[in-house]
Amino acid sequence: MATAGRTTLLSAILNVNNTTTESQNTEEDDGQNLWSSILSEVSTRSRSKLPTGKNVVVMGEVGCGKTTLVAKLQGVEEYMKGRGLEYLYFSVHDEDVDDHTRCNAWVLDGDLYHKGLQKFALSVENLADSLALFVVDLSRPWLALESLQKWASVVRDYLDKLRVPPETMREMEHRLVKQFQEYMEPGSDLEAMPQRRNPESEEESVVLPLGENALTHNLGIPLVVVCTKCDAISALEKEHDYRDEHLDFIQSHVRRFCLQYGATLLYTSMKENKNLDLLYKYLIHRLYGFPFNFPAQVVEKDSVFIPSGWDNEKKIAILHENFQTVKADDNFEDVIVKPAVRKFVHEKEIQAEDDQVFLVKLQTLLAKQPPVTTGRPVDASNRAPTGSPRTTNRSAAANVANVMPMQSGTKKIDPNMKGGQTSEGVLANFFNSLLTKKAGSPGTGGQPTGGGSTTPGTVRKSGSKLGLTDVQAELDRISSKSDLDSSALNASTPPAENDES
Repeated sequence: MATAGRTTLLSAILNVNNTTTESQNTEEDDGQNLWSSILSEVSTRSRSKLPTGKNVVVMGEVGCGKTTLVAKLQGVEEYMKGRGLEYLYFSVHDEDVDDHTRCNAWVLDGDLYHKGLQKFALSVENLADSLALFVVDLSRPWLALESLQKWASVVRDYLDKLRVPPETMREMEHRLVKQFQEYMEPGSDLEAMPQRRNPESEEESVVLPLGENALTHNLGIPLVVVCTKCDAISALEKEHDYRDEHLDFIQSHVRRFCLQYGATLLYTSMKENKNLDLLYKYLIHRLYGFPFNFPAQVVEKDSVFIPSGWDNEKKIAILHENFQTVKADDNFEDVIVKPAVRKFVHEKEIQAEDDQVFLVKLQTLLAKQPPVTTGRPVDASNRAPTGSPRTTNRSAAANVANVMPMQSGTKKIDPNMKGGQTSEGVLANFFNSLLTKKAGSPGTGGQPTGGGSTTPGTVRKSGSKLGLTDVQAELDRISSKSDLDSSALNASTPPAENDES
């Protein structure tokens, strides 16, 4: 009996222990399942997070506004412009899962010397997650087409040297063509569109073939052309006489380029904050698959937006209807000509000298010039007595002129002079009256009276006896020509002048 009781008690204890062990195992299994469910949920949520490593490579000419554009997308007002290859970023926020990430932005310098720095921004690994953005300066539209072609060739040459596997490149090109063909204009069926599109989904669907000149140059990566400084259009119209047909001509050539490369075209203005938000939404739409419901804009000439897949040759031809002085097939460089540079912009400022200094210099220059002797008395003492190239007539007139200022008293005019006399007679009488004039007593016969000055004294001051003889000879020559004045000339000649010592 005792043995049976012990056996029964032992079995009960073992059953209790087994029950306790089973309950503990059940609790452990439930705990493991709970942790597994938590890990599964976290793993599921992590798959819906925004991907990292997306890149935007910005290219354009020097001074076109590349750094300013990315800084505006980033929301930074103050920034420092770098050199070579700049690294910036702009934030991306997904409100559905409350997630943030950063999109890398690489700004390549406009100097082609730095084009080799692309290797730090684009590689074989991140090429499928990259987008190229070409910036064009609308304040210098004559460089627009050349700039686009230059940077497209830079990207093409780099991709050729990158040696991307052919299968990968064909896949990227096919994805670009598929996106171009599947573009749908936002309209009444917006509600039927999915809220989030996965750009990596490769669902097969029937698509229309590409149109004429569409994606003839497929780079394999999305391309966006941004024309900055669209606020300068008004300045082009005022200063360079641009008309609507010139602006349409520029737009048509840029749209043809975008059609060939499957690119998106967008006009922006940092000064007026125009279309910057639209650009940001389009970039995250192409890189992260965010919904984008903005239609194309072609009405306003300074806020153009043409998404990839919307444009074609027929739509571009609408711009040609407004052409009057230009043709659609004209060369871009022949119509949109670079204006001539104004030279005065580069000239140095010249300071005007003081008025007194200028007048002193002018006086010095006038003093160095030879004196003008026409119509002025000439001093006989400054001339050589012989060998003078001047004629006897001019010598006599000059000597008499030297005597004239030294005379005193009143003038005496011969009363015998008549109106019909010749000019030689008048001149002879005038010379005669000057030679016979005495100071104080005109009738003394050539002798001085009192302390007055005489004509011989005056001649003596001139220091030239030969000069008086020349005057006598000239008077004799003139008197021989005039019969009316010959007697008056011989009677009035002073007899003592030839004896003067």
